Amino acid sequence: MAANEQHYVLPRPAFDKPVKILIVVAPYYKDIADSLVAGAKAEIEAAGGTWELAEMPGALEVPTAIGIADRRSNFDGYVALGCVIRGETTHYETVCNDSSRALQLLGLQGLCVGNGILTVENRVQAEARAEVKGQNKGGGAAAAALHLIAMARKWASQSKGIGFKPAGQSFQIAGSNDGSPTA
Repeated sequence: MAANEQHYVLPRPAFDKPVKILIVVAPYYKDIADSLVAGAKAEIEAAGGTWELAEMPGALEVPTAIGIADRRSNFDGYVALGCVIRGETTHYETVCNDSSRALQLLGLQGLCVGNGILTVENRVQAEARAEVKGQNKGGGAAAAALHLIAMARKWASQSKGIGFKPAGQSFQIAGSNDGSPTA
């Protein structure tokens, strides 16, 4: 069982200016969601950050909410939280795969998203993973978002210098001494 394994945890990043994070949670299993949120809040506050909370009906709506918030607000990062417990139908696979894929796509677009949507076989597994004094997957998702924010800020002003040269830079066309094109 993974709970018995030793895991390396990266040191918490430090920030010179405040971090603002949106926690988006699907409280379908309210007690589990509350534990995930408690872990995320504690991790964000330990890094000196602030948070806001938004609730969505289910895990499938969490990525959409994050996308809307990113277009219409000024959050530095996002924490996606919820729990999907395997049931008797294939709906479990749909919710797990589609919510995870959507969050990954948001990350690939440059958003700093920590994914803490649990995908488990049963309630016992969910409780163990959500418990703040246990596996604390809510805190882990917040830590992931914080690390992504730190990396994004570190590289924010760096440019790879690709694309067109900015206007105002002079160039010389072969056969012309003044830079004007020749036919």
